[in-house]
Amino acid sequence: MLRRTLLAAPLVLGATAARADWVPKQPIKILVGYAPGGTADIVARLAADGIQRQKGYTVIVENKTGASGFIALKQVSQSPPDGYTVGIGIMGQLAVGAVVPGSQIPLDLDRDLVPICNLVGVPMALIVRVEAPFKTLPELVAYAKANPGKVSYASTGLGSTNQLAAEFLAAEAGGLKLIHVPYRGGAPAIADVAAGNVDLFFGNVSELIGMARAGKVRVLALAAKNPSALAPDLPLLTREIPALDINNWFGVVGPAALPADIKASLAKLFIDAIGDPSNREPLDKQGLVALGQGPESFAAYIKQDRERWAKVVKQGNIRAE
Repeated sequence: MLRRTLLAAPLVLGATAARADWVPKQPIKILVGYAPGGTADIVARLAADGIQRQKGYTVIVENKTGASGFIALKQVSQSPPDGYTVGIGIMGQLAVGAVVPGSQIPLDLDRDLVPICNLVGVPMALIVRVEAPFKTLPELVAYAKANPGKVSYASTGLGSTNQLAAEFLAAEAGGLKLIHVPYRGGAPAIADVAAGNVDLFFGNVSELIGMARAGKVRVLALAAKNPSALAPDLPLLTREIPALDINNWFGVVGPAALPADIKASLAKLFIDAIGDPSNREPLDKQGLVALGQGPESFAAYIKQDRERWAKVVKQGNIRAE
């Protein structure tokens, strides 16, 4: 039976307000459900390095790929609730996957995991093929309305964050009729935008800016309220449509029975580590922004995002593969 739900676990005060008495006596393991070099992996390693630098604790990052990152989260859920095994949980899993019908989730996100802290976010950007007949968001909206069913967008699959972002744009822009072209990954999707075979694609700005600077695609705008340090001159989608603030976030979760003092201590360790001044440059280079949300704030943020994406899923009649 599919189980898709992360908010039923008891919540405690945020890391800054709770007592942080727990001190690790052995290495902390961070499980990452994605390949080395990806954003989730980079975030985990920046946090691990920060903890080791600040406190001297040993932190190990282990990549366990498969099932859209859920293999790693399932192992986290089955680990002893002693603070020594945590995992990176991302928006696509905890907020999007949880509300998309048909998502293959091998655990109960609410009962088996607990939010510890939200570390960083990266805004999504909207790229278009270089020869697209629109150079601004208003031009895109006007063109799509005048040519219903002729503007196409790529995604990394049915029910993906990329698809939901495009459908969110379509709904917020007044019900645009766009054609969805799913791919098995971001690389082929972006390649087809660059080849001119598909019109649009939403992705993390950090993963798209290189292609844009090489002149292979054009960034129409950033889906954020504030400019990105990675590309501060990009126009903002929110100036035309305020709701289009799409922050792809990366947090830390643990097994559901994690004691409150350990959860609070871990949250403080990770938030302090990612906020270490030495991490500012690496974060900026990846287009990442430190969020620093403790357990309660992170849980509330997950709930808020689920509600937003559930509405998009219903409007677009979206199902996972």
